[in-house]
Amino acid sequence: MASKDIYTKVSEHYSAASQATSSKYSSAVAKSFGYTDEELADAPEGSNLGLSCGNPLAMASIAEGEVVVDLGSGAGFDVFQAARKVGPSGKVIGVDMNKDMLAKANKIKSDTDATNVTFVEARITDMSHVIDSDKADCIISNCVVNLVPADEKPLVFREMFRLLRPGGRVAISDILARKPLPEKLKADMAMYVGCVAGASQVGEYEEYLKDAGFKDILVTDTKSDLNVYLDTNPDGSSKGQCCGGPKPEKTTGCCATSNEYISPTESDLNEWAGMWSFRIYAVKN
Repeated sequence: MASKDIYTKVSEHYSAASQATSSKYSSAVAKSFGYTDEELADAPEGSNLGLSCGNPLAMASIAEGEVVVDLGSGAGFDVFQAARKVGPSGKVIGVDMNKDMLAKANKIKSDTDATNVTFVEARITDMSHVIDSDKADCIISNCVVNLVPADEKPLVFREMFRLLRPGGRVAISDILARKPLPEKLKADMAMYVGCVAGASQVGEYEEYLKDAGFKDILVTDTKSDLNVYLDTNPDGSSKGQCCGGPKPEKTTGCCATSNEYISPTESDLNEWAGMWSFRIYAVKN
């Protein structure tokens, strides 16, 4: 897939997603990836769109007065929570390329007292026009790097390194693959914008970080169930065995995807594609 096509489809997908609101579905997805009831209760209305694949704040150890940058900040779910941690003496910068998401995030901001929050427009492959070098103490990101075209992913990690002050850290959640993905899956645009087809392998991710200059790299499997996206009803309840079990004859309902080539035994992304949610931590020495 050409990079231009990927960016176009990703942008279209997340423009549509920006029209959603926080819901019981969003809360159920977030809770499955480690967010607490307290964190969900404190999140501004509309900021949690159910797009998480982990909780980077759980490992970021954000302190008062720090500068935090959130790559692919969406409606600001993690940004607003980080803003409480850094306090009035700190700052949180949300970066997103999607104008509709940025508009939603800024609307939510206007309804809060988050004066230490800023949202800026940029691709995370190049933020030099909106954020200076050596600016951040911590970089967070939640299920976004996998959306960047494969040949541009190294640029993201170089930008992370540029943005961080010496001693700064990366604490991100992302979907990674333990084995090479089938070509048909990688070519499926619907699965790409769904954070699946663009997933890097674990070893590739480690190399990206090393090549950018990071040390003390830790990539940890959270064992979170990725089928939660498909197996959760709008009211937050589980659909049962559908998406973890045999695929129905027709691809409708909870197991609906654009992938007619997926066999009944391949309907579980965790096992078939070897895909899991990972926590990634690294330090700029």
